[in-house]
Amino acid sequence: MNFEYSEKAGEIRARLTAFMDEHVYPNERRYDQEINAGDRWQPLGLIEDLKSKAKAAGLWNLFLPDVSGLSNLEYAPLAEVIGRVTWASEVFNCSAPDTGNMEVLHLYGTDEQKKQWLEPLMAGEIRSCFAMTEPDVASSDATNIQASIRPDGDHYILNGRKWWSTGAGDARCKLAIFMGKTDESAPKHLQQSMILVPMDTEGVKVKRNLLVFGYDDAPNGHSEVTFEDVRVPKTNLLLGEGRGFEIAQGRLGPGRVHHCMRLIGVAERSLELMCERANSRVAFGKPIAEQGVVRQWIAEARLAIDQARLLVLNAAWKMDTVGNKAARKEIAMIKAAVPQMALKVVDRAIQVHGGGGVCEDFPLASFWMYARTLRLADGPDEVHLESIAKMELKKNKRGGCLGEKMMGEKFSFPFPEGRLPLIGACWRCRISPLALEFRGATELWALLGDQPPPPALTFPPPKKFFLFGGGGGKFPPRGGGVGF
Repeated sequence: MNFEYSEKAGEIRARLTAFMDEHVYPNERRYDQEINAGDRWQPLGLIEDLKSKAKAAGLWNLFLPDVSGLSNLEYAPLAEVIGRVTWASEVFNCSAPDTGNMEVLHLYGTDEQKKQWLEPLMAGEIRSCFAMTEPDVASSDATNIQASIRPDGDHYILNGRKWWSTGAGDARCKLAIFMGKTDESAPKHLQQSMILVPMDTEGVKVKRNLLVFGYDDAPNGHSEVTFEDVRVPKTNLLLGEGRGFEIAQGRLGPGRVHHCMRLIGVAERSLELMCERANSRVAFGKPIAEQGVVRQWIAEARLAIDQARLLVLNAAWKMDTVGNKAARKEIAMIKAAVPQMALKVVDRAIQVHGGGGVCEDFPLASFWMYARTLRLADGPDEVHLESIAKMELKKNKRGGCLGEKMMGEKFSFPFPEGRLPLIGACWRCRISPLALEFRGATELWALLGDQPPPPALTFPPPKKFFLFGGGGGKFPPRGGGVGF
């Protein structure tokens, strides 16, 4: 990949940096004062004023390629600049969850859905939330969700209890994208669907606004929302029944790049604050900047930030060149690596600031909360690491050995009696409890890929080959064995 930013991205980045210097950094204290002065869940005059300025400056909806003309790789450095102030993304209409919801509507919405919801969202006139995570199940495995979407004539009836629906507490939140099950008998990744729910629909209730390490994150917040016999038209369904996972994967790829680059902005600013503090404070007769451990922290932070940035840029480049699906490992890698990196950098900056680091005089406490939360949001670290490990193990299996390809996996193909599992180990080393001693079998190779089973199987003459559906791993197999 070419590591140099494009001319277009560089020009917008310069204008964005100037806008931040002139309008955002000087108003950080005012932002907090406005929130604390009145109803914390009402829109802030400061934000609305800055939104108008950003629109006029052409710094609006930069995240959406079909609108801004920017690729993922080009938008990434812009997200880093925006991320240096945690609330700044709303100024440019580039804040989650609206960005993900706008991408969903743009990619999968009907013309009517786009007119009703996408246009006001892109204009910054309303806000939205995403209702997937549930308090009663481990929602990092989205197949666990229990919310239901049941047909009733020309409508669906929705029931479910959701939480961590970011933005639901905002007075401007008018839309929820709700994920629930439409068919529990379908394959587990085809049970879920997504549907548009106006927040003023009868049965939708924001039960409470959750605190995150003591922060309420007003005026957007993170809410618990209940849906009790909520009735919405079938025309509100996105893409079709059973397409929820497909939509979710399309939504999450770009969003993870946005999150990670904003976190790199957080880490970069934390390093700057750490250096400023170290240079300006004296302890035990010399500047803190001359303490060996602090110098080590500063050096390690620079290494970690630059490594993480390159990792994210590589993921963005791969998404642009080969698509989100082919880049799924790189996307998982950045989501696992970047929040941990940012958290460590912020923590050391807090340590250098001493008591100042944990109070409202500096942004470090809110930075820490933000970075720590993103080790959970959009999937915990462990889920992404598990995905990476699976892909690495699959990639590094030796080619050409049927037994190794089968090891630890189960495949099946039709027999008149039904579907029998094919189980085996390496036929080259012949250590399997099965007799699996043949060469060739190209038709069987096809079964082990993504292709559906062929209507008939033919094999070259084997020495001995057993398929079985029972027998408890004994050899020769008992009960259900089929021999060739």
